[in-house]
Amino acid sequence: MDPLSVTLVGKLVIVFAALLISLRAGLKLTKSLLIAIATTIVLYAIPLKSALHIWYGASTSLGTGSIVLILYLITLLQRILQNRDQLKQVHKNLDILFNSRRITATVAPIFIGLLPSAAAMLICGEIVRDTVGDSLDVEEQAFITSYFRHIPESFLPTYAAVIMMSELTGVPIGAFVLGMLPLEVLLYVLGYWAFIRKIPKETGLPPSENRGRQAIELLKNLWSIIAIIILVIGFHSSVLSSTLVVILVCLPVYRYSFKEILHLMKTAFEAPMLINTYLIMVFKDYILHSGSMEALPDFFSHLPVPTYFVFALIFFFGTVVAGAQAIIAICAVMAFAAIPGGGMPLMVLLMSFAYAAMQISPTHICLFIAADDFGVPMMAIVRKTIPVIAIFCALTIPYYWLLATLF
Repeated sequence: MDPLSVTLVGKLVIVFAALLISLRAGLKLTKSLLIAIATTIVLYAIPLKSALHIWYGASTSLGTGSIVLILYLITLLQRILQNRDQLKQVHKNLDILFNSRRITATVAPIFIGLLPSAAAMLICGEIVRDTVGDSLDVEEQAFITSYFRHIPESFLPTYAAVIMMSELTGVPIGAFVLGMLPLEVLLYVLGYWAFIRKIPKETGLPPSENRGRQAIELLKNLWSIIAIIILVIGFHSSVLSSTLVVILVCLPVYRYSFKEILHLMKTAFEAPMLINTYLIMVFKDYILHSGSMEALPDFFSHLPVPTYFVFALIFFFGTVVAGAQAIIAICAVMAFAAIPGGGMPLMVLLMSFAYAAMQISPTHICLFIAADDFGVPMMAIVRKTIPVIAIFCALTIPYYWLLATLF
């Protein structure tokens, strides 16, 4: 093994440890990222002039600006829909359409989870409570609210982690989404098997006399989200342009005044989320400049376990401590450098492990919101989640083998 490769990777481990220790010490992600950036500059002896040039380049790059703007627009769209009660109507549509409490308790959070907003957790919690009643205890209700609401997060291009992973690795989002579809079915089946079977099916409502009309009403309440997905996957449009087009169409459709939309534009500017995303992209550029990427293939080729499994574990445990976006920024390019030609199958594997880890991560704000909403300890949700995601990760490995063989 080349000593230089060992040195470069060793420094990278120290940088990674600095980030994790900062988070474990209770520092916010913003401060932790700044510490990691400073550690990178010092360890790799990057001259001040070069450090400033790297920061400027990351700040003005199209990739950084695009990701930050996409997050802002998605948040704005979520505000637009919530303000007109479009997402709340999903509950009513599903009850009438399927006349099944099990379907409503699972599919409604999935639909609402199409948009990446922590505030959507409260809507999901309200629907689950009303639907489940006393057939599940409070901790079980909190689990299914969090679990099913986050299924779309593992693969949809409306989420920052998916966008970032695709941008950094060059894997087309459309191909990734198609590769993830069987795993989405697996996630639903695992969650259903664990707790949903306890819920009585009957809603107490009369059967729908016109299912077609109810289905149309459901689509009307979700048309904007579906339109973005269709534009991205079906027409290969960028997430940025697709979201912007849909927002512009929403304004006259929902009859927004200039004053209303101006207010929503202000509230959609969630500074912490946008700043953290920006810093993650800056951090990524420093890591790329360090030369560690070029050292990874030599380093990992000497490990006694398959490289793909090493990175799967790194993505899992790194996400638990630092969150999905941080680990993607640190390790996505590394993984694809260490596994040439990994393509869509590798992205599916790594994103699946990162997604699973987020469901038990203390950096995941939605877990705190769900715990507070239901009045249960966050660890109660985590304990119920671990067995389900353990099975999911175990089954993801052979699925990766299949994809790698086919593609």
